[in-house]
Amino acid sequence: MKGVLLVNLGSPESPTPKDVKPYLDEFLMDKYVIDVPFLLRALLVRGIILQTRPKKSAAAYAKIWWDEGSPLVVISKRMHAKVKQLVDIPVSLAMRYGNPSLLSGLQELHDKGVNEVLLFPLYPQHAMASTTTILELAEDLRKKHFPEMKFTIVPAFYNKPDYIKNLADSIKSHLEGFDYDHLLFSYHGIPERHIRKTDITKSHCKIDGSCCNTPSPAHEFCYRHQCYETTKQVVKLLGIPEGKYSQTFQSRLAGDKWLTPYTDVEVNKMPEKGIKKLAVVTPAFVSDCLETLEEIAMEANHEFKAHGGEEFLAIPCLNDSDDWCKTVSNWITNWSNDASSPVKIDSEKINA
Repeated sequence: MKGVLLVNLGSPESPTPKDVKPYLDEFLMDKYVIDVPFLLRALLVRGIILQTRPKKSAAAYAKIWWDEGSPLVVISKRMHAKVKQLVDIPVSLAMRYGNPSLLSGLQELHDKGVNEVLLFPLYPQHAMASTTTILELAEDLRKKHFPEMKFTIVPAFYNKPDYIKNLADSIKSHLEGFDYDHLLFSYHGIPERHIRKTDITKSHCKIDGSCCNTPSPAHEFCYRHQCYETTKQVVKLLGIPEGKYSQTFQSRLAGDKWLTPYTDVEVNKMPEKGIKKLAVVTPAFVSDCLETLEEIAMEANHEFKAHGGEEFLAIPCLNDSDDWCKTVSNWITNWSNDASSPVKIDSEKINA
């Protein structure tokens, strides 16, 4: 029997330091998020970051928290409910960190008699700190608790035509009535070394401005290439001219070289370049979360106006929009009917 497990990032149980601390510990101690040796990671996370970060992060979460709970979890549950109504096989929901856990999601499917699972990471682009960590944990849980299960993986869907159309249509609808000077595509940042680690050719990814535009097998797992390709296809579909859009990366940690250009730096420079009306879309996420609601819609908005900007529009993620839920359900139905089965990702190739 076939079933589906939708997997998103996750969230603390509440916007309090008490609940944020264990969430950050689980998240930052993940070897795919901070990819240094365990003892160094423990010293950095538990000896330094968790001494101050939970209070600051809790304050940020409190600013975006809904009455129903964490926006990311609430939105994911709404999407899950819609998708379930559109397909004929069991669909469960899990978070990589926090609850509902991956184990509980797999257990729910197992209890319904499912032995063939479509693992569906809700990330358009592939990255170690998002996709890989989900696949690795799911495989560990399968071996330990559900050895009879078989996994099929939904690969990064950054360039699938129906996803691109959903994203483009969403952007177009939110831009109606907003005479923008510039459209910014802001993607979540990752350290440059993550790009090189996921380069299956071991030589292609030089992050030199040309490698992402040069065809290579490395692009199957290259987050940077996939971000630029998403932007390229969306602006082509919308007919946005050169000079009226750009791409940046947000949410970096100090100490490492992360993907550039940085969102906050570029946003702050835009007003002096004559960009007074700015729209920002965040296509690394399908669900609004701390990084979109607080970092962009609140902080970037404030900084843009503090530097001379006049109007700022944060375009929502696809969330639980009907078109997006229909696209996801179509992919699931195609797989369940064996009409268009997703390509299975070789986890050993990812981590080679």
